[in-house]
Amino acid sequence: MKLFAKSFFVFSIFLIFACQNQKNFIVEQTYQEPQDPTPSQSENWSADSRGLQASITTTDIRFVRSEVPKVEQQNSWTGTAWKGERISLQLVLWSNDSITKVNTKITDFKSDSGHKLPSTAATINFVKYVITDEFAAGCGYRKPEDFASSLAADILEPVNSYSIKGQEARPIWITIDIPENAVAGSYNSIFTLNIEDQEKKQFNLNLKVVDKVLPAATNWKFHLDLWQNPYAVSRFHDVKPWSPEHIALLKPIMKRLADAGQKVITVSLNKRPWGGQTFDQFEAMIEWKKKKDGTWQYDYSIFDTWVQLMMDLGVKNQISCYSMVPWGNEFYYFDEKENKEIKIKAAPGNKEYEDLWIPFLEQFKAHLEQKGWNKITRIAMDERGPEEMKAMLQLLNKYAPEFGVSFADNHKSYKLYPNDLKDMSVAFGHPVDAVDLEQRRANDYISTHYVCCSDSFPNTFTFSPPAEGVFIGWYTMAANFDGFLRWAYNSWTEKPLDDSRFRAWPAGDTYIVYPDNRTSIRFETLREGIQDAEKIRILREDLLRDNRLDDLNRLNQIVAQFNITAKPENLESMLKEAKKALNVLAEK
Repeated sequence: MKLFAKSFFVFSIFLIFACQNQKNFIVEQTYQEPQDPTPSQSENWSADSRGLQASITTTDIRFVRSEVPKVEQQNSWTGTAWKGERISLQLVLWSNDSITKVNTKITDFKSDSGHKLPSTAATINFVKYVITDEFAAGCGYRKPEDFASSLAADILEPVNSYSIKGQEARPIWITIDIPENAVAGSYNSIFTLNIEDQEKKQFNLNLKVVDKVLPAATNWKFHLDLWQNPYAVSRFHDVKPWSPEHIALLKPIMKRLADAGQKVITVSLNKRPWGGQTFDQFEAMIEWKKKKDGTWQYDYSIFDTWVQLMMDLGVKNQISCYSMVPWGNEFYYFDEKENKEIKIKAAPGNKEYEDLWIPFLEQFKAHLEQKGWNKITRIAMDERGPEEMKAMLQLLNKYAPEFGVSFADNHKSYKLYPNDLKDMSVAFGHPVDAVDLEQRRANDYISTHYVCCSDSFPNTFTFSPPAEGVFIGWYTMAANFDGFLRWAYNSWTEKPLDDSRFRAWPAGDTYIVYPDNRTSIRFETLREGIQDAEKIRILREDLLRDNRLDDLNRLNQIVAQFNITAKPENLESMLKEAKKALNVLAEK
């Protein structure tokens, strides 16, 4: 009887402890993902062993939610990074059980010599899925039902715990930001998965820090130009544009862009510079008012607020003002005499155009001089024809020649106007003659390239392989460009967390980050490629300075293999080997 009582007491204590443990196993709340439009029907999940499975894997894979991951079990990760660099790794979790709660923990990174990198240098993200489609014909208006749809692993949700449903793959993406003042050496950390009602799983993280410094992103030379849309933020969060609430929401997501090396502030001088091509149209950041006496009055309040906000975050190199040649040549202003908004069509070269723009340029120039922004301001255009460009430039050079032009160029306009396009971006696959690039660089002009809906490779669609984002940085250096342009940083769809498809163009074309300052696999891999480009630039300068010409020649040979416009079958392995060689040269 005493033995039974003692056993019952122990069993009761165990039950109480188990119930408390289960009760205390709390996971963070997150939004609900969309349903899978095309779940896999052929997966044999029941063949998998019960319980949560997990493995470290490559960052080159976008896992399919409804498919059992085809990976070899791996419990350790090794990475090499410079001081100041961000490096990423990916794990994947899957289970045949109904729901499995997990939470995660990462320890400090410690070296054998006693140095430490804090665990806070690592950010843990559970990867979430969004509806995507396919490239098909690329550009052109499309109906969702006419294109194959699926789920894409892309959204990085910065939570440390998650409820994983049965028969789904759930990746974890970890970024590690190496402090600039880190001591070079080898560091070790443990990443732990605590699993409800299951033994925990641990993974060894081995990080080698090279004795080279990647400076802060504001000091990177790579000219990154991702166009911002502040109006998408106000619409999604249902706040008044430019209210304190709007400003507070803008700061973190634009700080993320600044921390990737962004150099350009996107400004809409007038309403709808690209027509209605985005879900959230661009409003005028400057208020145009025609007074009753026929004179013009301009309110720069929003313009000043926006530009100063971006500059305070570290984006200070250029202000690109769209546009003196908008799509459709449509312009808007408030007419005081008629007491209403007026829309006019005015093509460059006619009297209506000059009457509209001459007084604006004269007053805008004076305002910019007062603010100290006149030397970094560009009048920006997007793929406008030569005739319109010629007429616009004649007027601009007469009344505000110091501005110069920023131009997404698909007409080789840099040959027609070599002294006007201070910032020129050409379509991927349309190389610029070497002599023109060198002449532009000698004039301190910017030359970049861009990709858009017509490019199946490389790109940053939600279905694009992650390595393509990295490739963009390597191609930039191989083709001797100064940077990269993409037309949309955050021009969100109606429900960007659910569906990345849009009425025109392949899914994900209109944005690369998500609401509430969520980053993405696409953005992180693009940033990774930009870091690589900066490392290449720094190494070239160091090797030349130290007269290590053989090593410099070796580096240039490695980079040159990425001056290609067709995707090689072994892109991922090419990048892996090139990165390895880059770090070897850095350590010599």
